[in-house]
Amino acid sequence: MYEFKVEGMSCGHCIQTITKTLNNLDQSAKVVADLASQTIKVESVQDPKLLAAEIEDAGYIVVSTRTL
Repeated sequence: MYEFKVEGMSCGHCIQTITKTLNNLDQSAKVVADLASQTIKVESVQDPKLLAAEIEDAGYIVVSTRTL
C-alpha cells in the first residue's frame, strides 16, 4: 500500500477524479482519500511512480510518496 500527499484536493469531486484515474490504470486498486490530511492511500500492484504520475496527470500535485 502506498500513501500519497496530494495538494489541490478540495472536494468530493477531486476524490472521485483521482479514484477514477487510478482505477483506470489498475481496476483492482483500492483507493482511500482523506481531504483533511490531503492524502490518498492506494493498494495496487502498480509502481508508485506510475500511480503518482497518473495523479499529477489528473491535475494534482504529489508532494510525497511513502510505502505503508
